[in-house]
Amino acid sequence: MNKKIISGLAIAASAALTFGVVATSPANAATKTVTLAFQGPLTGGAAQAGQDELAGAKYALAVYNAKNPAIKIKLVEKDDKGSGSEAAVVAPSVASDKSIIGVIGSAYSGASANSFPSYKATGLTMISPSASRYSLTVQGSPDSGYPVFHRVLPNDKVQGPALARYATKDIKDAQVYLVDDQSPYGAGLASFTKSALAALTGVKLVGEDHVLAPATDYSSTSAKVKNSKATVVIYAGYDQDAGIFVKSLRDAGYKGIFASGDGSATQTFIDQAGAAAEDARLTEGDNPFQNFATAAQLAAFTAASGVKVPGGYVTNTINAFNAFAKCISGGSTTRSGIARCVANGTFDRIEGGTFSFLRQGDMKGTPPVGAFIIKKGVLTYVSNA
Repeated sequence: MNKKIISGLAIAASAALTFGVVATSPANAATKTVTLAFQGPLTGGAAQAGQDELAGAKYALAVYNAKNPAIKIKLVEKDDKGSGSEAAVVAPSVASDKSIIGVIGSAYSGASANSFPSYKATGLTMISPSASRYSLTVQGSPDSGYPVFHRVLPNDKVQGPALARYATKDIKDAQVYLVDDQSPYGAGLASFTKSALAALTGVKLVGEDHVLAPATDYSSTSAKVKNSKATVVIYAGYDQDAGIFVKSLRDAGYKGIFASGDGSATQTFIDQAGAAAEDARLTEGDNPFQNFATAAQLAAFTAASGVKVPGGYVTNTINAFNAFAKCISGGSTTRSGIARCVANGTFDRIEGGTFSFLRQGDMKGTPPVGAFIIKKGVLTYVSNA
């Protein structure tokens, strides 16, 4: 038998033991099943982020199905590669599948925006764990996701100031060089970060650059950074290019702080940068699952997902799934029912507390942004930024 099949059976068996799942019998054969889709990058260069989140969805699914025999949930995986163009192809097929009553995702802002036309047309509700572009929830914006889009993380108008504060924390007379990847996400985050830097005492912006991603050569920008005498470099963009850039900076002799936002907060960044990632400061609108999970929960997470160490945005993904699950267990099993429930409901955070959504899709209140640092090749949570 194929080793992957054997491994998959082992994981399934382990999950069954962990959660007390039993085989279907005539007594429970009438159990109703509804379907949610997970949409994100599952292959390609951005796959790490999607696979991390999918692991969280699998865990939440296993917990729910073990506890709710009346209405089961089936999870289908939709790979948009984190790409807007791919999402424009994936979303119509998801929207046309009448069995799908909600979407966890997309993980990326561009992919979310390009999914909106299909999901708006069919009333398919989305809850994203990680799409942070500010304009997605701005009334009247060309890429607004209202009324179908919701997210369980702070947007970049919140993350930008947090990144500015954390990048320059405890740096006397910080001289900052700001670089973005020219993507809608990166340019937006850079704009909010720049505004926040201007308001910080003892902080000076000494230079900016814009490098279209993907790129392989950052030597020109690294030289500009060195010549500027910057003590802090902030990169607004995604993990692969962040890794190439910080390695270029270190190779050029730059010794200062390197900081970036949630687009870089993945294992891909660490793998790409190697030793150059050490001490990098990163922000992410998520509280790592391992920060608060019990030993039993961590074991159950591994049994359900096959992943030993939870990655980024696992907590947010669990919360997104659980919002749908609460609606479903309460009897909302149609797209219209889910839409009403998600828009008006109050939901439990797995890390404690509750959340609900504003009309345009953001969470009520100001969700915290986490501050992380790379230590010995591991993304380590420090505090709220």
